[in-house]
This record gives sequence, structure tokens and C-alpha cells, in this order.
Amino acid sequence: MSDKNIENELGLLLKKLLKERSISMRKLSELTEIDTATISRIVNGKRKAKPEHLQKFSECFGVPISDFFIAAGFQNEEKKELDQPDIFMSVENIQSLLESSNVMENKFSIGEVEQQLANFEKYVQTEEGKENILESFTDKLKKTGSIGPFINQLKDLYEKFRFKKGTPKELVMIGSALIYFIVSVDVIPDYIFPLGYIDDAMAIQIITNVLKIKS
Repeated sequence: MSDKNIENELGLLLKKLLKERSISMRKLSELTEIDTATISRIVNGKRKAKPEHLQKFSECFGVPISDFFIAAGFQNEEKKELDQPDIFMSVENIQSLLESSNVMENKFSIGEVEQQLANFEKYVQTEEGKENILESFTDKLKKTGSIGPFINQLKDLYEKFRFKKGTPKELVMIGSALIYFIVSVDVIPDYIFPLGYIDDAMAIQIITNVLKIKS
């Protein structure tokens, strides 16, 4: 598929949504804080949309971000590799994919994921943290478009947290993985689709492995 056809697909999707919602490009600019000229160039295939643009379009229209990334052509060879990904892939492979996608400059490390999980444990123990999980999990799951082989694991962890099936320490660890998933900007931002969910999958696997060791 040529770049021109890819851009036209995104433009057609945006035009369709603008028409359905009776929103002008100027209004979309106000809602997304993307200048009108940029939106016009993206719609008309004269400019390639950035992941940040697609994230804002997704939030504005309430459409899964995966739809925009597919239309924009981001699901190329990397997507083929990640259709049934090995979430235990080496850090080197993940970093290679990130660099080839040209959407993230910082180095990726499992240590960063583990540190984020540790940081979230304190938040999970607050009433706000617990409510955030119970109120936001289902909506976030819908926004992902049920992407990734870790979704079933994620649902299982949520059910355990929801019905308090575990020790207080286990529930805190499970909650940290759920918060990691719910928060959009983590070690690899979720808008970097489909790569943005690799670290979420790793976070879930880290917690799952710890729980197995403890059981």
C-alpha cells in the first residue's frame, strides 16, 4: 500500500467522523489543540499524522486509537510481528522495534517498568487509587480495542482485585499492574500503537510471575 493511499484512509476516516458529529475542522482544532492548518493537511493527505495527533483524535471522537493507527499506516511490519507477540521478547528486540518506529527516543528497560509498579503500590492503597481502578478499568479496556494476548490475564487480575481474591499484599501488587495499564503515559506511552502495550504486558507478566512464586 502506498503512502498516499495510507494517508487517504486516515483522511477519509476523519472526514467521516467530522460529518457524523457535525464538527468543523476549526472546532476539531479547538477540541484537540491541533492547529486547523495541520488538521487540514492531515485530512487531505498532505502531511503524515504524528502519534500524538492520533491520540488526540481518538480522545476527541471517542474512537479506539487502534482505528486511527491502522488508517494512518502505522501497522506495518512491526504489527505483523506483534499480532501474536512474545511478551517476554528481549529488551534488545523491543528497543529495536521502538527505534525502527521512530516514535520514541529513550531507551527501554524492564527496571523502569518494575520501578513504576513499585511507585503505584502506594497509590493503590489509597481510596482514590482503588476507585480509579474500579471506575476506569472497563473504559480503558474498550479504548485499547482488546489489543494483545495479555488481555485475558488482565481481566483475571481485575476480577481478583474486584472481589478481593488474595492477600492484602497480593491485591496491592495486582492493583499496581492494573493502574499501570489504566495510566496512558507510562514507560512506553500507549499512543505508540501497537508498541505502547508491550510494557503493559510486561508489567502484568512481572506481577503474575511474582504471584506464582508466592503461591
